[in-house]
Amino acid sequence: MKYTRVSALAALGLAATLSLTACNGDDSGSDAAANGSSSSSSAGSSSSGSGQTSQDGAKSEGGSGSGGSEAGDGKSGSGSKVEAGAGSGASKTGKVTFCKTADLAIDAADAAPDESTGRIDVTMINRGSTTCSATGFAGVDIKDEDNTSNPVGRGHAQPRVTTLKPGDAAVFNLAYDIDSSGDSLSHPTNLLVTPPNETHSVTLKWPEGAGAIKGAYTDVEVYPTHNTN
Repeated sequence: MKYTRVSALAALGLAATLSLTACNGDDSGSDAAANGSSSSSSAGSSSSGSGQTSQDGAKSEGGSGSGGSEAGDGKSGSGSKVEAGAGSGASKTGKVTFCKTADLAIDAADAAPDESTGRIDVTMINRGSTTCSATGFAGVDIKDEDNTSNPVGRGHAQPRVTTLKPGDAAVFNLAYDIDSSGDSLSHPTNLLVTPPNETHSVTLKWPEGAGAIKGAYTDVEVYPTHNTN
């Protein structure tokens, strides 16, 4: 009888031990699974975060590259402007002061050397306070009594350097053939004169006593300026 009870108790103890062992094993498995799941989740999150960082980095580099390109273009553009300014000779024109129409006293006079050669001298006196240049060809239009305006072509001559100190004078000439027949079709009334390198003109009366123009206004020629002294 005692043996039977001992056996029964031993069996109960063994069952309890096995039960506890089984429970502990399940908990460890659950914990391990949980830990594994957590680790996987953490790893996944870390991997995902790493991927995000990489993407952000790529965007940042792209932005930097784009900005660098824009900065480069800006520098290039600036360089082009500087080169264009240098190429245009801005520094040279800065050293040269051309005579302004407003600073010139301009007059026209008949200067025909004979009865067949017509010549008009247009004199420009520097009334300004600084030295200026009147080098080159003046622009000249002849206005007819019918109110038409006709440009005068340039004669075959090379311009001469013409520098005017305050009070100095320069002159240029209009040349043409005189029509002595009395049948000239030209009836000039005025000269519209634009000094060299200027855009503003003055209107002068056709010189009294100047001979009639032979042919058309296109036969008149203007010659470069030169100093009078």
